[in-house]
Amino acid sequence: MAELDLLRFLAALAVVAFHYLVAFASVWGARPAALFPALAPFAGLGILGVELFFVISGFVILMTVWGRGLGAFARSRLVRLYPAYWLSLGAVAALYGLTGATALDPKLSPGQYLVNATMFQRLFKVADASGVYWSLWAELRFYLLIAILVIAGVTYGRVLVFSGVWLAAALAARSVENDLLKEIVMPDYAPYFVAGMALYLIHQNRKALLPWLYVAAGYAMAVPAALDRVHRRIDAAGFKNMPVTDTSVIVTLTLIFAAMALVALGLIRLKPSRTLTALGATTYPLYLFHGVIAAALIPLLTGDLPPWAVALVTTLAAVVLSYLIYSFAERPIQRLLKPRRSPQTTTSSAVQIQKASVP
Repeated sequence: MAELDLLRFLAALAVVAFHYLVAFASVWGARPAALFPALAPFAGLGILGVELFFVISGFVILMTVWGRGLGAFARSRLVRLYPAYWLSLGAVAALYGLTGATALDPKLSPGQYLVNATMFQRLFKVADASGVYWSLWAELRFYLLIAILVIAGVTYGRVLVFSGVWLAAALAARSVENDLLKEIVMPDYAPYFVAGMALYLIHQNRKALLPWLYVAAGYAMAVPAALDRVHRRIDAAGFKNMPVTDTSVIVTLTLIFAAMALVALGLIRLKPSRTLTALGATTYPLYLFHGVIAAALIPLLTGDLPPWAVALVTTLAAVVLSYLIYSFAERPIQRLLKPRRSPQTTTSSAVQIQKASVP
């Protein structure tokens, strides 16, 4: 779906804008919001790019698991997530181990880098090697929960039951002091994943009404969760350095849900093209690598160029390098790891998915 490729890339670009123009004070040696006062109120909203990622993930992962077994789902996620992640982890370790770079340095031991290689470092109370890795922990927990649905068998009714139970558990987790429950059901992020799954059901059957209740419930729960996340950032940095208002957060979140609803209804359709495919392919490496690229480039360019030129050059370098990483490193590794399938197996699987997708 070309429109999802574009939305994913825009989400990644929003996160890049947030980090480069608002968050990365240690990289610039100054508060970025002071360097980009006109852009900071908009770039600050880029923090919600991750929320868009989560909605898209709910949509795409449900589409991925429909008609597939647990083994196929696990293999597809491993091949999709880990190659670029390992490459980015290696880049972080090399930057701080082989150069004099200090900005964003996680200050990890070799053993802690090895724990990061599992992507389960937060389970072992080890710091993330890169600040963006926190969202991957949320994705992994989503995959573990969705595995329960895969084992039960993915059907229209079971997806609704699963989503309803998850939302109820997330709502309950907000009102009780139980860290384990919160870690499992993710009350701050569950609304996005569930809304994305419900939107995929709507994409399958546009006459379905019940999934819209899940979208509405997800939106209602997402608003306070997004405001809380932004407020935590404001409390830590100060409003001057994170100049984002509650109104702008609610408007942005509404646009995220509206855009995904239009995609689900087929009202946004883009013709597939090499450009959109390339943008979609670049998204994950861009998300993983833009921090290490900023830490390497911005301190070198600052002083020789005005801030806007430094930000522009670094962003372009991040996009180009991320595409090269995908083309010449990530994709070849994925091809090596991806199991070969015979034409007969592929045809059989396609028939199974087609049958299973009927509500």
